[in-house]
Amino acid sequence: MLNDTITHAERELYLTLLELAQQQPSAYKWLTQLPTWLNDIKDKANYAHAPAYQASVVRLPDLTIDKVSLDSDILTIDAALTDSERKQTTALLKQLMPWRKGPFQIGRSQANNSQSSSEKSEPIFIDTEWHSDWKWQRVAPHLGTLKGRRVLDVGGGSGYHGWRMAGAGADTVIIIDPSCLFYHQFMAIRHFVGSADAHDTGRYRTHYIPVPLEALPEHSQLFDTVFSMGVLYHRQSPFEHLQQLRGQLVKGGELVLETLVVEGDANTVLVPHDRYAQMNNVYFLPSVAALMGWLEKVGFTEVRCVDVAVTSTHEQRKTEWMSYHSLADFLDPNDATKTIEGYPAPMRATLIAKK
Repeated sequence: MLNDTITHAERELYLTLLELAQQQPSAYKWLTQLPTWLNDIKDKANYAHAPAYQASVVRLPDLTIDKVSLDSDILTIDAALTDSERKQTTALLKQLMPWRKGPFQIGRSQANNSQSSSEKSEPIFIDTEWHSDWKWQRVAPHLGTLKGRRVLDVGGGSGYHGWRMAGAGADTVIIIDPSCLFYHQFMAIRHFVGSADAHDTGRYRTHYIPVPLEALPEHSQLFDTVFSMGVLYHRQSPFEHLQQLRGQLVKGGELVLETLVVEGDANTVLVPHDRYAQMNNVYFLPSVAALMGWLEKVGFTEVRCVDVAVTSTHEQRKTEWMSYHSLADFLDPNDATKTIEGYPAPMRATLIAKK
């Protein structure tokens, strides 16, 4: 039997935006574009794999969920899985590979399993390419409270960090990312999360719109906190990206910006000639000092760098759920401090600023 997870999630998104528009009229612009946004992501003419991805989501079985942990490093959906349910679910989720941001677990560890031995089944552990929980551990201690806040997560991938934001008490989380695959990965997890993130009213708190930041109406000023993690270096115009982020924030709102950086002073910016760590869509890697200057230049205040970390091959790596090349393949085999092209190895900084 097919489930209606995607239809229900999209209805919840519409109702959330409608409710928001009654307080903030700028949300009406989002509502007018929403049908196009949601239709485009399912259009085979735009995304050849869209029908297959959708088929995988709607065929996921309905499980009896005992508990969902949105505030744990492994986003855990605690459910009693029969062996057949495990096999069916695993096969469907693997049709949505590669899984890049996570980790997720569906099922129950044997120690907590009250099923009979004939029914027992190991949980499904989606070991994603990125240990996104490590990034959250670095970012979370420096955030202002997310409790009761409206949050926008730009370039949110499968939605792992968006779920963590809901787990931290956000009132509304809207994840945006133009990837057809990531949209359907989110919907697969949404299927199992169900109403675990709902308000007392029953309305979902966590939503996904499959568009890039530049598709959103400008100057919406709808969000108390905006996250942009792992996006800036993919933008040909970083200043435009920063201005668009600022336009989504309420006055006094908080920006959380995480991006690739290099060592250097306020005038240091690396512009890779061709590829960087085998990525052909990397444009600007500033120093922390330069990035702070950029944020101030577009009007942010109270700019501070809260974390700098070199990405390790333990944090980003090949797994059963992401079997393509990963970071280890993109570094100089004789000198791990450099990329295969000879640039400094990936180092990421997290900056927080106020509008």
